[in-house]
Amino acid sequence: MQARNKTIVAVWISLISNVLLTGLKIGVGLLFKSQVLVADGIHNAGDVVATFAALTSTKIAQKPADDDHPYGHGKAEVLASAVVAIILALAALLMIVKSVEALFEPPEASSYIALGAAVISLIWKQTLYVYCIRIGRAENSKSLMATAYDHIADVYASAAAVAGIGLSLIGDHYHIPFTEYGDPLAGLIVSYFVIKLAYRMGRESVDVLMDKNLSEDKLNEIRSIVAAVNYVKRIDRIRARELGNYIIIDVRVSIPNDLTVQQGHDVSKEIRDTIKHKMNYVEEVLVHINPWYPASMDKIRGEV
Repeated sequence: MQARNKTIVAVWISLISNVLLTGLKIGVGLLFKSQVLVADGIHNAGDVVATFAALTSTKIAQKPADDDHPYGHGKAEVLASAVVAIILALAALLMIVKSVEALFEPPEASSYIALGAAVISLIWKQTLYVYCIRIGRAENSKSLMATAYDHIADVYASAAAVAGIGLSLIGDHYHIPFTEYGDPLAGLIVSYFVIKLAYRMGRESVDVLMDKNLSEDKLNEIRSIVAAVNYVKRIDRIRARELGNYIIIDVRVSIPNDLTVQQGHDVSKEIRDTIKHKMNYVEEVLVHINPWYPASMDKIRGEV
């Protein structure tokens, strides 16, 4: 199975799972009046939209470069990641409103069926997270990793639902004051984690969309590769940016001024090929050649 096919299969599995879990949690939550389960189900409904966006963007990102998009369509996945972040934030705010409203109403009796639904969701979502994050990292798929992060947010939500419903059941059984409100209180707790996750995902998406440079560690890795190429006397500039699941690099180096045009071309080709061989997620390398002179000449000659 090709790498991109694995990504699409993972997104489809996530989409179908989210649809099923949305129906399970909202249905059980409404039937047994569990605020945190309904809120979690609404969160899952947002996941359905987010996963559909990831599926669509993954297909768009596969399109080759064209005249209108010479750098490819990789940022489609980043846009999908941003959409996921927005949906997560909105879902968290809705969960807060519903949970606060429940605190000012008489507590509802908890149900073991609602607890069972929360446990199923917890196990199911943890499995989906592990599955998606492995493929997402292996293929450097931003949209699939965003979907995986969305799954882990659901794990937090389901864990809170399990804790809240379980606390309410204990309170009902032993008549412990205030524990009957464990359900809506759990909804408030999980909202914090979801908002925090949405902020991180949103910030990462904005960084990519604004063409933020790669991390210093990655830039140093590129410098080491370029510096090892024969005839490279100095690295004048390195810039690199992400476009979804691949990277584009601009390199400016100085080579001896007495080399021929053909030799300069060969150095550029070696730099490009070596980087792409050692960093398989690099899509394109643009190399600019400057003439290098002995130290005594650098003072009177400029660079292009």
